Amino acid sequence: MSTVSWLRPLTALFPKGVVVSDAETLTAHAGDAWFASTLPQAVVFPRKAKEVAAVLRFANKRNIPVTARGAGRGYVGGCVPKKHGIVVSFARMNRILEINAVDGVAVVQPGVITGEFQAQTLRHGLLYPPDPASLKECALGGNVATNAGGPRCLKYGVTRNYVLGLQVALADGTLVRVGGRTMKNKSGFDLVGIFVGSEGLLGLVTEITLRLIPAPPARAALSASFANASAAAACVQHLFREGFLPSALELADRFTLEAARRHLGAEHLPRGDAHLLIEIDGQPASVRSEARILAELLKDGGALEITLATTEAACERLWDLRRGFSGSLKATGLTKLNEDICVPRSRLVDLFDFTARLQKKYRIAVASFGHAGDGNIHVNIMADMTKPGVKERADRALDELFRQIIAWGGAITGEHGIGLAKLPWWTEAASPELRRLHRLVKEALDPRRILNPGKFV
Repeated sequence: MSTVSWLRPLTALFPKGVVVSDAETLTAHAGDAWFASTLPQAVVFPRKAKEVAAVLRFANKRNIPVTARGAGRGYVGGCVPKKHGIVVSFARMNRILEINAVDGVAVVQPGVITGEFQAQTLRHGLLYPPDPASLKECALGGNVATNAGGPRCLKYGVTRNYVLGLQVALADGTLVRVGGRTMKNKSGFDLVGIFVGSEGLLGLVTEITLRLIPAPPARAALSASFANASAAAACVQHLFREGFLPSALELADRFTLEAARRHLGAEHLPRGDAHLLIEIDGQPASVRSEARILAELLKDGGALEITLATTEAACERLWDLRRGFSGSLKATGLTKLNEDICVPRSRLVDLFDFTARLQKKYRIAVASFGHAGDGNIHVNIMADMTKPGVKERADRALDELFRQIIAWGGAITGEHGIGLAKLPWWTEAASPELRRLHRLVKEALDPRRILNPGKFV
């Protein structure tokens, strides 16, 4: 890409090495874990909020597109700089500024890796519950941008439920603080909620104040296999009817398990064509008691075999299998179209019956696994795109999937965001009135539309 006229004056604003424009860096910041890729014209690596604000003031005056980037682990092309311009990478804004055990609060920069932050909070006897599968690689700023979830969100809630305050650089370079550091705060509008999940379209988050909770002293995990996914989904409803709220409740179907048996080793996976992984936490005595009752309920619900883990190491071994599902699907060599749809829990059995029909109708494999407890199932279209007609069949299958999800009152994305991947279905998922409301908010905060242009607003 040819040098642009504004590159030299932008570079002059900052210390050496903050603005980078070599081909290797531009290529590394052109995409995320999805398929889209667009080269930026410059990448800026700020170390403090004032530098982020300076980039935005510069870009806003010249109408230059600006795309924020956390760790680049998104699945929908959310940080792809669709209109080129400047990528602001938060990789160097990666400090934990404070962990206050008495207040139950942490203050972090957006480039902090989620898993590393969780490890630090545990050392203080505290828990930060949101746990996306990519927690060892993803950044907290990206989690805020997408309102990231994870298995534990069933009991504890998503990222939004733990963000108390933000410092945000607005499109014109204004730095503003919204929210605070108290557990309750009804001073004005919920502006924190506007920025959480906004996918970098309304402002760039430069500091995050997070709520922490006491870490439960005990946990247990139960692995249960079933004859099929519909039976496992029905058992999920059975557990809820009996009054249980696990910290996590994960389900995997036949295709996912078969891929994992090939990739991770059949000896590590239970028999059967569906799998439930349930975790509970709390005080040691209550965890032991609940684990025994849950094992009986799983048996009553049709489980073929049950494994109980009561130590930290044993629980992690079961979770390592769950975390290996996505890699196992990639190892098939098929193109994996990961759709993080969300349905009302009452539709779980219907969803697995529907995806089974989808496979037969379009002669294309579907692998479904994920957060059965809150209806957020990752439906993966597994396709060999080198074969004639497969892409067209995959596209039709996706259209039918999203239409059905919307008809059930579900959501086309539970935690990944709209980005570029979900753009084709945004107008079906959101009413004209809702889309207009989004545009009004966007125009108020970013009237020149420089922030992450080319996306859903």
